[in-house]
Amino acid sequence: MRNDENHKRAQDSGTRKGGISGRLSGSRLQRSKLTLHPLQERRNRVSLEENLIIPGTSCDPISEAAEDTLRLCASKMRAARAAGRPVIMAFGAHTIKNGLGPVMIHMMERGWVTHLATNGAGVIHDWELAWLGETSEHVEENLREGRFGMWEETGYYINLAILTGAYRGLGYGESVGAMIEDGYVRVPSDRELRDALKACAAKGASASSGGAAADLLEAKQAMALPEGTTEVQHAFKEHSPQAAAWRLGIPFTAHPMIGHDIIYTHPLNHGGAIGRAALRDFLLFAGSVSELEGGVYLSIGSAVMSPMIFEKSMSMAQNLALQRGGRMENYFVTVVDLQQSSWDWSRGEPPQDHPDYYLRFCKTFRRTGGQMRYACADNRAFLPRLCAELEAAFS
Repeated sequence: MRNDENHKRAQDSGTRKGGISGRLSGSRLQRSKLTLHPLQERRNRVSLEENLIIPGTSCDPISEAAEDTLRLCASKMRAARAAGRPVIMAFGAHTIKNGLGPVMIHMMERGWVTHLATNGAGVIHDWELAWLGETSEHVEENLREGRFGMWEETGYYINLAILTGAYRGLGYGESVGAMIEDGYVRVPSDRELRDALKACAAKGASASSGGAAADLLEAKQAMALPEGTTEVQHAFKEHSPQAAAWRLGIPFTAHPMIGHDIIYTHPLNHGGAIGRAALRDFLLFAGSVSELEGGVYLSIGSAVMSPMIFEKSMSMAQNLALQRGGRMENYFVTVVDLQQSSWDWSRGEPPQDHPDYYLRFCKTFRRTGGQMRYACADNRAFLPRLCAELEAAFS
């Protein structure tokens, strides 16, 4: 039976059963009709002035068990870097909100960390802190007023950075980091974008570059984006890990989920550009994971993003290693979070009747192989103490 006949029968069935058609219109919400507000008007919970943690300042205490994990992690990191092996740090957005940007920057500058990864919210909080010096709105209050996430500058500049960055062949994190560090974005002319499309059609350029040009041309015309260079000054960029990573040439990858972040409320948001930039980041992350033999992976305050992207990346890395006649098994994973755990993860996975069976991030990392240690600790205490331990180890 043809699809149009199926469609007609489904409509008839809905009419007979309920007296009206059983098919809803399915019309999409028009973001162009939303009222957006200046970011400077927003009341925020977090400010750099109150939350910034500077390396070398006094550290809050952690438990003895967490301290043991920290010392082992520092030792593994020192050995990994001495051998030229990678140290990857994946972290949740609260790591940025907790003022730990300077600590992460110090670890990059010292060569202790070779790759940073976060989620879409981590990118947003870092950008808002770099641009405004504040972040983290009052969600419940703004939801009631239909203002949650309706902030012009956050949506406009981050989406513009991703659109233009994807056209340049950059990833999600690179695009935003470059905007923060360089202080501008450049929108190509219509002619340049159409020439890129023609080159793609003539097979003189990759389909990806042609698609990115089409995405940007569509957004440019729909939103009347100005051609040329737009300055975007970030008064607090010295505290931004994204900017530092771009400056230092260190991968900073972002791993968003569609609809999870406030930039999706802005009409400049473009799914094609998001997909291109985020996929580039995922494959760059997977490339770092594929080189993790003898290295270290730090998962800081990320219960979902970090374990999910790691397990897929490690599976691909293992696939390639086995094809070469080897195996990925000599790497060290440190997981840091606030959830209590009574299970000894060196024994393997807990049984299903044990509460820790549902501690997904630990269970996921335990399944991927290597050696895993869990530290129940506040990242505001753990990371500065780790930084101090590494300073002593490398001195």
